[in-house]
Amino acid sequence: MEGLHNHYRSLGSTGMQVSPLGLGTVKLGRNQGVKYPQAFQLPSDQDARELIALARELGINLIDTAPAYGTSESRLGPLLAGQRHHWILCSKVGEEFDDGASRFDFSAAHTRLSVERSLRRLQTDYLDLVLLHSDGNDLAALDQGAFDMLEQLKREGLIRAFGLSGKTVEGGIAALQRSDCAMVTYNLREQAERPVLDFALAHHKGILIKKALASGHLCEDGADPVQEGLRLVLEHPAVASAIVGTINRQHLTNNVAAVLAVLGT
Repeated sequence: MEGLHNHYRSLGSTGMQVSPLGLGTVKLGRNQGVKYPQAFQLPSDQDARELIALARELGINLIDTAPAYGTSESRLGPLLAGQRHHWILCSKVGEEFDDGASRFDFSAAHTRLSVERSLRRLQTDYLDLVLLHSDGNDLAALDQGAFDMLEQLKREGLIRAFGLSGKTVEGGIAALQRSDCAMVTYNLREQAERPVLDFALAHHKGILIKKALASGHLCEDGADPVQEGLRLVLEHPAVASAIVGTINRQHLTNNVAAVLAVLGT
Protein backbone atom coordinates (compact mmCIF):
# COMPACT_ATOMS: atom_id res chain seq x y z
CA MET A 1 0.00 0.00 0.00
CA GLU A 2 1.15 3.50 -0.80
CA GLY A 3 1.85 5.52 2.32
CA LEU A 4 1.26 9.10 3.39
CA HIS A 5 4.72 10.32 2.34
CA ASN A 6 3.37 12.55 -0.46
CA HIS A 7 0.56 14.07 1.58
CA TYR A 8 2.30 16.00 4.34
CA ARG A 9 0.67 19.26 5.42
CA SER A 10 1.98 22.49 6.88
CA LEU A 11 1.40 22.90 10.61
CA GLY A 12 0.29 26.53 10.42
CA SER A 13 3.28 28.86 10.16
CA THR A 14 5.67 26.66 12.16
CA GLY A 15 7.60 25.46 9.13
CA MET A 16 6.87 21.86 10.14
CA GLN A 17 5.35 19.40 7.70
CA VAL A 18 3.26 16.65 9.29
CA SER A 19 1.51 13.55 8.02
CA PRO A 20 -2.30 13.90 7.83
CA LEU A 21 -2.54 11.07 10.36
CA GLY A 22 -0.57 11.18 13.61
CA LEU A 23 0.00 8.35 16.06
CA GLY A 24 -1.46 8.94 19.50
CA THR A 25 0.29 6.96 22.22
CA VAL A 26 -1.92 7.02 25.31
CA LYS A 27 -2.38 3.25 24.84
CA LEU A 28 1.37 2.69 25.10
CA GLY A 29 1.39 3.83 28.70
CA ARG A 30 -2.03 3.99 30.31
CA ASN A 31 -5.14 1.83 30.42
CA GLN A 32 -6.79 3.30 33.53
CA GLY A 33 -9.37 6.06 33.36
CA VAL A 34 -9.50 6.15 29.57
CA LYS A 35 -12.67 6.52 27.53
CA TYR A 36 -12.27 3.79 24.95
CA PRO A 37 -15.18 1.43 24.28
CA GLN A 38 -13.17 -1.69 25.17
CA ALA A 39 -10.57 -2.53 27.81
CA PHE A 40 -7.04 -3.28 26.58
CA GLN A 41 -3.67 -4.47 27.79
CA LEU A 42 -0.58 -2.30 27.38
CA PRO A 43 1.56 -3.62 24.52
CA SER A 44 4.90 -5.30 25.02
CA ASP A 45 8.06 -3.43 24.02
CA GLN A 46 8.30 -5.61 20.91
CA ASP A 47 4.70 -4.90 19.92
CA ALA A 48 5.27 -1.17 20.48
CA ARG A 49 8.46 -1.28 18.43
CA GLU A 50 6.65 -3.00 15.54
CA LEU A 51 3.80 -0.48 15.72
CA ILE A 52 6.20 2.45 15.46
CA ALA A 53 8.09 0.79 12.61
CA LEU A 54 4.82 0.27 10.75
CA ALA A 55 3.76 3.88 11.36
CA ARG A 56 7.03 5.10 9.90
CA GLU A 57 6.72 2.72 6.93
CA LEU A 58 3.20 4.04 6.27
CA GLY A 59 4.53 7.61 6.13
CA ILE A 60 3.38 8.78 9.56
CA ASN A 61 5.87 11.28 11.00
CA LEU A 62 3.91 12.73 13.95
CA ILE A 63 3.80 11.11 17.38
CA ASP A 64 1.61 12.55 20.13
CA THR A 65 2.29 11.81 23.79
CA ALA A 66 1.86 13.43 27.22
CA PRO A 67 2.97 13.09 30.85
CA ALA A 68 -0.65 12.16 31.63
CA TYR A 69 -0.32 9.10 29.39
CA GLY A 70 1.28 7.00 32.11
CA THR A 71 4.56 5.48 30.92
CA SER A 72 4.11 6.56 27.29
CA GLU A 73 6.98 9.10 27.20
CA SER A 74 9.37 6.82 29.07
CA ARG A 75 8.65 3.95 26.71
CA LEU A 76 8.93 6.07 23.57
CA GLY A 77 12.41 7.34 24.45
CA PRO A 78 14.23 4.02 23.90
CA LEU A 79 11.87 2.98 21.09
CA LEU A 80 12.76 6.08 19.06
CA ALA A 81 16.51 5.88 19.71
CA GLY A 82 18.50 6.59 16.55
CA GLN A 83 15.49 7.88 14.58
CA ARG A 84 14.69 11.19 16.26
CA HIS A 85 15.07 13.13 13.00
CA HIS A 86 12.28 11.10 11.40
CA TRP A 87 9.66 12.24 13.89
CA ILE A 88 7.71 15.34 14.83
CA LEU A 89 7.28 14.84 18.59
CA CYS A 90 4.35 16.46 20.36
CA SER A 91 3.99 16.30 24.13
CA LYS A 92 2.03 18.28 26.70
CA VAL A 93 2.18 20.07 30.04
CA GLY A 94 -0.33 20.77 32.77
CA GLU A 95 -1.93 17.38 33.44
CA GLU A 96 -0.41 14.69 35.63
CA PHE A 97 -1.94 11.25 36.12
CA ASP A 98 -1.11 9.53 39.40
CA ASP A 99 -2.79 6.66 41.25
CA GLY A 100 -5.68 6.55 38.82
CA ALA A 101 -6.54 10.25 38.94
CA SER A 102 -5.63 13.41 37.04
CA ARG A 103 -4.37 16.58 38.66
CA PHE A 104 -3.52 19.85 36.98
CA ASP A 105 -0.80 22.46 37.42
CA PHE A 106 -0.57 25.31 34.92
CA SER A 107 2.14 27.29 36.73
CA ALA A 108 5.29 28.49 35.01
CA ALA A 109 7.52 26.50 37.37
CA HIS A 110 5.68 23.24 36.76
CA THR A 111 5.68 23.88 33.01
CA ARG A 112 9.48 24.11 32.91
CA LEU A 113 9.84 21.07 35.16
CA SER A 114 7.44 19.11 32.95
CA VAL A 115 9.17 19.98 29.67
CA GLU A 116 12.61 19.18 31.06
CA ARG A 117 11.28 15.85 32.36
CA SER A 118 9.73 15.07 28.96
CA LEU A 119 13.08 15.75 27.29
CA ARG A 120 14.75 13.24 29.61
CA ARG A 121 12.05 10.62 29.17
CA LEU A 122 11.98 11.00 25.39
CA GLN A 123 15.79 11.08 25.27
CA THR A 124 15.93 14.20 23.12
CA ASP A 125 17.21 17.76 23.50
CA TYR A 126 14.15 19.45 21.96
CA LEU A 127 10.43 18.88 21.47
CA ASP A 128 8.80 19.90 18.21
CA LEU A 129 5.49 20.86 19.80
CA VAL A 130 4.22 21.20 23.38
CA LEU A 131 0.55 21.69 24.13
CA LEU A 132 -1.06 22.89 27.34
CA HIS A 133 -3.24 19.95 28.45
CA SER A 134 -6.34 21.82 29.59
CA ASP A 135 -8.75 20.61 32.27
CA GLY A 136 -11.61 22.19 30.32
CA ASN A 137 -11.36 25.63 31.95
CA ASP A 138 -9.30 26.82 29.01
CA LEU A 139 -9.24 30.56 29.63
CA ALA A 140 -8.24 30.10 33.29
CA ALA A 141 -5.58 27.55 32.32
CA LEU A 142 -4.06 29.99 29.84
CA ASP A 143 -3.71 32.64 32.52
CA GLN A 144 -1.62 30.83 35.13
CA GLY A 145 1.90 31.17 33.74
CA ALA A 146 2.24 28.08 31.58
CA PHE A 147 1.85 29.89 28.25
CA ASP A 148 4.41 32.54 29.23
CA MET A 149 6.86 29.78 30.13
CA LEU A 150 6.22 27.89 26.90
CA GLU A 151 7.03 31.09 25.02
CA GLN A 152 10.27 31.33 27.01
CA LEU A 153 11.15 27.68 26.35
CA LYS A 154 10.59 28.30 22.65
CA ARG A 155 13.04 31.23 22.77
CA GLU A 156 15.53 28.95 24.53
CA GLY A 157 15.20 26.34 21.76
CA LEU A 158 13.88 23.55 24.01
CA ILE A 159 10.64 23.53 22.04
CA ARG A 160 9.96 24.55 18.44
CA ALA A 161 6.28 25.44 18.81
CA PHE A 162 3.51 25.44 21.40
CA GLY A 163 -0.23 25.70 21.80
CA LEU A 164 -3.31 24.39 23.57
CA SER A 165 -5.13 21.08 23.71
CA GLY A 166 -8.41 22.59 24.84
CA LYS A 167 -12.12 22.00 25.05
CA THR A 168 -13.78 25.35 24.28
CA VAL A 169 -14.09 27.70 21.34
CA GLU A 170 -13.12 30.69 23.50
CA GLY A 171 -10.03 28.91 24.79
CA GLY A 172 -8.94 27.69 21.39
CA ILE A 173 -9.17 31.13 19.82
CA ALA A 174 -7.49 32.85 22.77
CA ALA A 175 -4.66 30.31 22.62
CA LEU A 176 -4.16 30.76 18.87
CA GLN A 177 -3.80 34.50 19.37
CA ARG A 178 -0.74 33.77 21.53
CA SER A 179 0.68 30.54 20.12
CA ASP A 180 1.28 28.31 17.11
CA CYS A 181 -1.27 25.53 17.30
CA ALA A 182 -4.48 24.19 18.84
CA MET A 183 -5.55 20.59 19.28
CA VAL A 184 -9.31 20.44 18.88
CA THR A 185 -12.06 17.83 19.20
CA TYR A 186 -13.81 17.53 15.85
CA ASN A 187 -15.67 14.49 14.52
CA LEU A 188 -18.95 13.29 13.06
CA ARG A 189 -20.58 13.55 16.48
CA GLU A 190 -18.95 16.71 17.87
CA GLN A 191 -18.39 19.86 15.80
CA ALA A 192 -18.92 22.63 18.34
CA GLU A 193 -15.25 23.70 18.12
CA ARG A 194 -15.30 24.31 14.37
CA PRO A 195 -14.91 28.11 14.88
CA VAL A 196 -11.39 27.37 16.22
CA LEU A 197 -10.55 25.68 12.91
CA ASP A 198 -11.94 28.63 10.96
CA PHE A 199 -9.96 31.12 13.07
CA ALA A 200 -6.78 29.08 12.56
CA LEU A 201 -7.28 29.05 8.80
CA ALA A 202 -7.73 32.82 8.70
CA HIS A 203 -4.62 33.41 10.84
CA HIS A 204 -2.25 30.73 9.45
CA LYS A 205 -2.18 28.74 12.69
CA GLY A 206 -1.78 25.00 13.10
CA ILE A 207 -4.62 22.59 13.91
CA LEU A 208 -4.37 19.04 15.15
CA ILE A 209 -7.55 17.04 15.66
CA LYS A 210 -8.15 14.79 18.67
CA LYS A 211 -10.98 12.28 18.92
CA ALA A 212 -11.36 12.31 15.13
CA LEU A 213 -12.99 8.89 15.46
CA ALA A 214 -14.68 9.75 18.79
CA SER A 215 -12.16 7.61 20.74
CA GLY A 216 -13.16 4.56 18.74
CA HIS A 217 -16.89 5.00 19.29
CA LEU A 218 -17.51 5.98 15.66
CA CYS A 219 -16.60 2.43 14.74
CA GLU A 220 -19.89 1.38 16.33
CA ASP A 221 -21.95 3.45 13.87
CA GLY A 222 -22.01 1.13 10.85
CA ALA A 223 -21.36 2.02 7.17
CA ASP A 224 -17.72 3.20 6.86
CA PRO A 225 -17.52 5.64 9.76
CA VAL A 226 -13.73 5.70 9.76
CA GLN A 227 -13.46 6.96 6.20
CA GLU A 228 -16.36 9.38 6.60
CA GLY A 229 -14.99 10.62 9.92
CA LEU A 230 -11.56 11.23 8.45
CA ARG A 231 -13.11 12.88 5.40
CA LEU A 232 -14.90 15.42 7.59
CA VAL A 233 -11.69 16.20 9.46
CA LEU A 234 -9.21 16.31 6.59
CA GLU A 235 -11.40 18.29 4.21
CA HIS A 236 -11.22 21.32 6.50
CA PRO A 237 -8.25 23.27 5.10
CA ALA A 238 -7.00 24.33 8.55
CA VAL A 239 -6.36 20.74 9.65
CA ALA A 240 -2.78 19.54 9.51
CA SER A 241 -3.25 16.13 11.11
CA ALA A 242 -5.74 13.90 12.89
CA ILE A 243 -4.29 12.08 15.90
CA VAL A 244 -5.49 8.49 16.15
CA GLY A 245 -4.50 6.39 19.14
CA THR A 246 -4.15 2.70 18.40
CA ILE A 247 -1.92 -0.21 19.34
CA ASN A 248 -3.45 -2.45 16.68
CA ARG A 249 -1.31 -2.61 13.56
CA GLN A 250 -4.25 -3.61 11.36
CA HIS A 251 -6.30 -0.67 12.62
CA LEU A 252 -3.39 1.66 11.84
CA THR A 253 -3.05 0.23 8.33
CA ASN A 254 -6.81 0.55 7.78
CA ASN A 255 -6.78 4.15 9.01
CA VAL A 256 -3.99 5.08 6.60
CA ALA A 257 -5.90 3.38 3.78
CA ALA A 258 -8.97 5.43 4.73
CA VAL A 259 -6.94 8.65 4.65
CA LEU A 260 -5.56 7.78 1.23
CA ALA A 261 -9.09 7.08 -0.03
CA VAL A 262 -10.24 10.46 1.29
CA LEU A 263 -7.30 12.25 -0.31
CA GLY A 264 -8.08 10.62 -3.64
CA THR A 265 -5.02 8.49 -4.32
